[in-house]
Formats: sequence, structure tokens, C-alpha cells
Amino acid sequence: MHAIDLAFGLILDPYVLMVMIMAGLFGLFMGAIPGLSATMATALLVPVTFFMDPVPALAAIVTATAMAIFAGDIPGALLRIPGTPASAAYVDEAHAMTRRGKAELALGVSLSSAIIGGLFGSAVLASSAPVLADIALNFSSFEYFWLACMGLTCAAFVASDEPLKGFVSLLLGLFIATIGIDPMSGFPRFTFGNVDLMGGINFIPAMIGMFALAEVIRSVTTVNPQPKAPQERIGNVFKGLGPVLGRYKLNLLRGSVIGTLVGALPGAGSDIAAWISYAVSKKFSREKEKFGTGHPEGIVDAGSSNNAGLGGAWVPALVFGIPGDSITAIVIGVLYMKGMNPGPTVFLYHPELIYAVFLSFFLANLLLFPLGLLAIKSSKQLLHVPRGVLMPLILMFCIVGTFAINNTVFDVGVMLVLGLIAYMMEENGFPVAPAILGLVLGPLLEDSFMTSMIKSDGNLLAFFERPIAAGLGVVTLLIWIAPLFIHLRRRYASPAGDV
Repeated sequence: MHAIDLAFGLILDPYVLMVMIMAGLFGLFMGAIPGLSATMATALLVPVTFFMDPVPALAAIVTATAMAIFAGDIPGALLRIPGTPASAAYVDEAHAMTRRGKAELALGVSLSSAIIGGLFGSAVLASSAPVLADIALNFSSFEYFWLACMGLTCAAFVASDEPLKGFVSLLLGLFIATIGIDPMSGFPRFTFGNVDLMGGINFIPAMIGMFALAEVIRSVTTVNPQPKAPQERIGNVFKGLGPVLGRYKLNLLRGSVIGTLVGALPGAGSDIAAWISYAVSKKFSREKEKFGTGHPEGIVDAGSSNNAGLGGAWVPALVFGIPGDSITAIVIGVLYMKGMNPGPTVFLYHPELIYAVFLSFFLANLLLFPLGLLAIKSSKQLLHVPRGVLMPLILMFCIVGTFAINNTVFDVGVMLVLGLIAYMMEENGFPVAPAILGLVLGPLLEDSFMTSMIKSDGNLLAFFERPIAAGLGVVTLLIWIAPLFIHLRRRYASPAGDV
């Protein structure tokens, strides 16, 4: 109890509160600009944390990350350009609401879902971190293989209206993920002698190209440009919000739970959690036909999952020193730098610092309300900027953001090529989302499969020998087989019905 009192004193220090507010504004800026992701915001904060004590340093990272994850929804809703990878899962849904004149509702739902999901993830982190870490540690390569398969199955759900085209798009993403050095044999694949390709295709340039650049190309090549959003400004974001959240309160809970659990799995993170939550929402919705037309249900699920995954990702990072995602991988370095070696002993020797970190999560998500509202109100100017002026600015940010990742022109070339490919895909009815999902999960699928085959000496039954792996495997296979059974049942039931 004494440690908790000390933690309150540490986190409520005026200096710490000022640092959190400044970090929050920085995170909103980084997340709202395509290419400047939450991971990059964290990385850019690390040099600043050299001069800070542990509590303000970690509080700054927590706040900037929470703000950046939400801020990615703003350009996604207004311009169909996700600011962060986590926003890509439901960018089409949010932008469709803007096209229907419901930009304020889309952003209000995103903000509210992010706050609720973030608070849920924070509560889970503070109350049951060791338990969730133990569960995550039970995952071996066999479990990760089935988890990746379930994630890829989401592509079929997301593109269920055009399953064949969605499958082709998924295969394209998986193919792009294989470019580079084979992780097992060390042999270069599809590099064509190019040294830059040996490191593979970086996900961030690919995402910027396939979403942002494709939108820029579409704006330039369209003879009759799409009309702007019907409203001239972003109105009251709370108008109509109550009935939406009341109707989808179970979706809020489901998205928060999925985000926390997936976030707690090492290497998964908020990005995958958002895709899975959106796919689950669409699969079990009573209004599947409304998805893709500007339906808030998927935004509620995925939006709450985004920020809930942040708290979940810190569970294995703090308790066992295993990064839950790329952000906590950076955080572990900061912890070591501050003398707080992550692991069970940190709870014994520095309990007040750990409790202060937990409190910073709650405070950061509460700060998300006023700061997020400020960001939404400021973004209304985007609706007044002519597209002829806005698109060149977006292209400039895309190029600068892509170049800043590794300081190489090669990444800019990747962004341009994949942007052109994505534009051609969408013009011919091929969805881009499955390709992005294949690119994200492809390495995890390959690594876990090859590692499992080496462990089991080529025995495929080993994928069902561990209890958790067997459960995930059975569920995944049932999901794959279910559409076939449904199709056969309808086919053989229709003649009887006609009679």
C-alpha cells in the first residue's frame, strides 16, 4: 500500500504531468501524419528520455503511444489514409461514414472506443499482468502458426463480398512477405541481385504506398473527382454517440478483450488485434451487409481493440522482458537504461515505479479525451483544403515519412511501386486490406511453421499435440470448413424448399 501511495506522488508531480501533456501533443502529431507511426514516435522520444527520471520517461512513452494510435484514425476517416498501421483495419469503414456526412460520428466513435479500450487494457495490465504473461509464455511456434492462420483467415472475412479477389490479394501480400533472406537457409529469395531487397520489404513504406499514395494517384487520375464530404465542418462529435455505444456495448467489451489478449502475445501488438477484432465483428454481426458502407459497429470493435492492445503488450515486457510489440521492444531498452531490469524482480525492487507506470496508463487514456477532441476539432480544416493543394502535401509527407524510416531512397521506391500496384488493384476490384494483412502475418506464419517442422522432425501431427495448439488448430480448421458445409447445405436444401 505504501508503494501505491508513492506511485501517486510520483505520477501527479507537476513536471510529470507537463511531460505527459507535451508527449501527448507530440503523439497526436506523429500519429496523424501518414508514415510517422506510434513506433516512430516512441523511437524519437528515446533520446529525450536520456535526461529524464524513469517515471516521466516511461509516462511520456505511454502517453505518446496512446495518442498516436488514436490520431491515426483522423486522416483515415477524413482522407482514407490511415495515419498508423493499427488504423488500416477499418479505414474504409470510417471514410465511408465521412462520405455519408457522418465524419463527426466516425471520429467520436473512434475516440470513445479508444478511451474505453485503453482503460480496459490498463485495468487488465495493473490487475493481472503475471497471469497474462504466464499464458503468453505457453505459446510456442505451434501455437503461433495457428494464430497466424487465424489472422490470415480474417482476410477472407474482410473481403467476403469478393472472396476470390480477396484471396488473390492475400497471396500477393504473402508473396511480398517472402522477399528477402530465407530465415532458415539464409538464401536470398526474389532479390534479383539487389542488396536492398535482401532485408525484405518494410511494412511501413508498403502501407503508406498501398493506402496513401494509391489515394493520391486516384485523386489525380479521376476525371470527375469524388465530391467532398457533405458537411462543411466537423460538428459535435458526441451527437448520436450515446445510442451507438449503447447498442454496441458488447462489441466494446469484445474488442477490448481481444485487444488485451492479442496484445499480451509477444510480437502480436495492436495492429493484428485491430484486424482480428474487425473481422470478428463482421463475422458475427447481424448486419453484415452494412459493413463497408459506413457502419460504426466495426469501428467500435477495432477502435477499442487498438488501445486495449497497448496495455496488453506491456504485460510480457514488464514481467518477463519479452516485447509484446515493436513499441515495447524499445521500452525494454529504456527500462534497462534506467536501471529497471524487466522481469519478476522489478516488482520486488521497484514496486513504486511499476505502479506509477500503471497509473500513467490510466492518466494517458483520460488525457486522450481533451487532447483527442482538440485534434478532431483542428482536423476540420482538412475538409476546407482543395484536393489539388492537399494531395501534393500528402505526397510530400508520404515521401518524407517513408525516407525517415531508414534514411534510404530505396524505401521511397518501394512506396511508389506498391502504391501504383494498389491503385491498379482497386481499379479492378481487388481489395488492398488482405494484401496488407498477408504482408504483416507472412513472416510469422513462415517462421513458426518452419521452426515447428524442425522441432517435430517433419511430423504434422505435432501441430495438434499441445493442448493450446490443438484448440487453436481445431477452431481454425472449423472456420475454414464451415463455408463449405454452409454452401453444400444450401445447395441441397434449396430443391427441397422449392418443392
